[in-house]
Amino acid sequence: MLIGRAAELGELTAALDRAAAGSAGVVLVGGDAGVGKTHLVGALCRAARDRDCAVLVGQCAQLGESMPYLPLTDALWTAARGASEPAPPESEAIRAALASRPVLGRLLPDGDGVPGGASELGQQQLFGAVLGLLGELGRQRPVLLVLEDLHWADSSTRHLLTFLSRVLQRERVCLIGTYRTDDLHRRHPLRPLVAELLRLPNVSAVEVRPFRPGETAEYLTALGSGAAPSAEEIERVHLRSEGNPFYAGELYSAASSGEELPAGLADLLLSRMERLSENAQRVVRVAAVAGRRIDDELVRQVSGLDEAAVGEALREVVSHQLLSPHGAVGYTFRHALLREAVYADLLPGERTRLHADFARLLAAMPGGRQGSAAELAHHSLAAHDLPAAFAASVRAGREAERVGAPAEAHEHFDRALSLWDAVQGPEEVAGTDRMRFSLAAVRAYERAGEIRRGVSRLRRLLEAADPADVRLGVQIREHLATALGDIDEDTEAIEMARAAVTMLPADPPTLERAAAMATYARTLLIRDDDSELPGFAEQTIAAARAAGARDAEASALVTLGIYRESREADEPSPGGSSLRSGPDGGVARLFAKARDLALADENHPVALRASFHCARTVFDRGDLAGAARAADEGVRLTLRNGLGWSSFGTTLRCLQYLVHYTTGDWARATELADDFGAQVVRPPEAQVSAYALFVEVAQGSGTADERLRWIEPLWADDQFLAFVARGLAAEQALWRDDPDAALAHVTAVLNMLYPYETGVIRIATTGLWAHAERAARARAAGDGAAVAEAAAASDVLIERARKVAVTTHDDRPRAWLGLEGHAWLARAEAEHRRVRGVHDPDLWRKATGAFTYGGDGFVYEVARSRWRLAEALAERGERDEAAAEWAAAVATAERLGAVPLLGALRALGTRARLGSARPAPRPGPFAALTVREREVLKLVAEGGNNKQIAAALFISPKTASVHVSNILAKLGASSRTQAAAMAHREGL
Repeated sequence: MLIGRAAELGELTAALDRAAAGSAGVVLVGGDAGVGKTHLVGALCRAARDRDCAVLVGQCAQLGESMPYLPLTDALWTAARGASEPAPPESEAIRAALASRPVLGRLLPDGDGVPGGASELGQQQLFGAVLGLLGELGRQRPVLLVLEDLHWADSSTRHLLTFLSRVLQRERVCLIGTYRTDDLHRRHPLRPLVAELLRLPNVSAVEVRPFRPGETAEYLTALGSGAAPSAEEIERVHLRSEGNPFYAGELYSAASSGEELPAGLADLLLSRMERLSENAQRVVRVAAVAGRRIDDELVRQVSGLDEAAVGEALREVVSHQLLSPHGAVGYTFRHALLREAVYADLLPGERTRLHADFARLLAAMPGGRQGSAAELAHHSLAAHDLPAAFAASVRAGREAERVGAPAEAHEHFDRALSLWDAVQGPEEVAGTDRMRFSLAAVRAYERAGEIRRGVSRLRRLLEAADPADVRLGVQIREHLATALGDIDEDTEAIEMARAAVTMLPADPPTLERAAAMATYARTLLIRDDDSELPGFAEQTIAAARAAGARDAEASALVTLGIYRESREADEPSPGGSSLRSGPDGGVARLFAKARDLALADENHPVALRASFHCARTVFDRGDLAGAARAADEGVRLTLRNGLGWSSFGTTLRCLQYLVHYTTGDWARATELADDFGAQVVRPPEAQVSAYALFVEVAQGSGTADERLRWIEPLWADDQFLAFVARGLAAEQALWRDDPDAALAHVTAVLNMLYPYETGVIRIATTGLWAHAERAARARAAGDGAAVAEAAAASDVLIERARKVAVTTHDDRPRAWLGLEGHAWLARAEAEHRRVRGVHDPDLWRKATGAFTYGGDGFVYEVARSRWRLAEALAERGERDEAAAEWAAAVATAERLGAVPLLGALRALGTRARLGSARPAPRPGPFAALTVREREVLKLVAEGGNNKQIAAALFISPKTASVHVSNILAKLGASSRTQAAAMAHREGL
């Protein structure tokens, strides 16, 4: 029975309904301990099951930061086992999803946890696997994921909550998190996180308030099985409880037995336990020390009771509502405050003995039991068994690394370090000395995102290291150089890497020196004043091979390939793409070889870096089919390892999108962009989101405006984001006939880009387009000064584009430029002439040909070039060729749904009489549309999604979806894009 929570439940069910309709959401449910958060969420779970939703519920526990991903493990383990009767329908699907994602299987109590299976990207693997699992379940039925008691959440669970809150957008997933507001003291780690998450558009809050007097009365009446208490009792209980339902229930239950109530809440809670038998009290104390749910066998072993006595004691405890059954053999406290009160009431010696009993049991369990080391460390430390706590902390840290929980790994390693001097033989237990163990702890710290603090600790380690231990000194310096590079301390990074290399002799070859050489070679990509990189990279490869350091060899191969691309001329390969000849075959083969080496060494960071460059270099050389295969292969690698949201994982996904955009497969590109959320608040998310603008701007979609509104606050401090987003915002402004706004974007981007960046060419070309439009307006108005101003500005832009095309950052000749770069330069030359009022067919023909590479070429840009070529030919009077180019461009624009380009082509067709400005009306399809369907089609043509259409027409999203399906069927359209293009042609 739910009392006084109709509004709160309504908000939660509304979020669930939105998720079911394809708009994922997160709701944070806060309130004081005992106010009824769990009861409210329980009602939501029942409602969700009634609506055929998959329901996953997991709870945090008060074990500090020692057990990573506990609520996730709890939710998956409980749902997969299907402990309730009957088993929920999603159990089989969850088991199948877990079987296909080993990284999640390792979290479960029976997970195999293969030693050495972890990587530095373990947390990203796990996050990607969780997202994939939720998305897979959501395709079958809406998903309700509940994470309870987040005030006890470990760091990794908080990171997971942040990740899901940011990336869940179109999945049919509703995530509910509960937490105690009265536990969030000023320094509580959840407090700033809640404030941060509530700024996200898909995150909302529900505050569960205390009962009002009337609600307390209704609640007490329900507790009394319908017998209404007196007004005096209600008033007294309400005042004492201050409207807290749990406190009110405890007060009322104690009062009904005629017992005198203690003044404090702890005494009130303990008074319930004191009425139990000795065995029952023993069971409750054991459960309080366990800290989370406990099963019959653990109760029996720790309590020392036989099976019959344990069963009787548990029945008594459950009947007094101190513990509640959970699953097949588990129990939980009716309220966490009960456990806290019982635990605090234990005598120090009693508490220590019980912790020791748990530690003894956990130590005897099979070594592969997930989480046992973390629990063993917790209980051993509380039992003052320092050697056991040390050993368990070491093992728990390595377990946490294996499941991708670097923050917990660092915590366990730090605890072990704090006990290092208190135990005998720590080196034998840890398998290494203190300094190297400290280095492992710092690495875990950095993988948790604390790079700057990691740099500080590495510097302290360097000061404390024994100068005689040269190999350790090399390791610390090499790692410090990498970290310094990550925070853009380039000069010190180069110096530190160089120092690491010089500390060890070349002979005999060592893993440490090979790693240091690979790191130094990579830093030389930033600055190579003495031109030592190519020779040094070759030396690194040889040294790595001699030492058997495959990861160092792979890293050096990638670095060498990147260097060669811009500085060494290409020669055609037998396959037709332009690849450098030489002892290693070509840069694409260098990257492929590096990828294979890194995969063989299970070094995923290097493998993904190599996979990206392998696909990118083929793409740059115009082999679009090969680029599609390479990008697809790279994305499969990232997803297979749960790394879709890692740094190079997202880069590979964006490249995959870009290849399909280039080849004109915009349906596939749009499908991929479904994962590029529009509502972003951090630069990395915004960089991914910006890629979706390529198709959205070209199609004139209204979603581009929403995406740009979210990206705009972030682009001032992010060079790459500004290049993509503002560059496309400039194109959007030009399609909307606003060259001044376009030039503002172009100027801002060019001011941010490095002078030698090849992306300058495309941005300069967009600026030249804008100046050509301004000059045409000024010419028509007879404003000679404005024409001259536009011409002068265009001269600056074309010179900058020309220089970038032939010069590298160190003012050396650029030996190679990608085919797309040459195509943009050709268009820039044509636009530069257009600024002066010259529509040169030869220049536009050259630009069209330059974009026609790798089969059909850059399909959209070929059509845009043909638009200008047709215009130039028509001006010269070459009408037949102009009409042919115009018709080809129209056909492409219609197929792509490129509405702005299609509009420009129609205007040209009317002006130059190249063809029908609008296809003749065709009887049949449009005549079959109803008035409502025409209204819906108009909104589809404007870029509206089902939710936006529903809001505009005051109908439900489901009804809008039905209308869209009927429209597509009547028009014979295969997609919304094609239907929109048809609507524009029809003039709707």
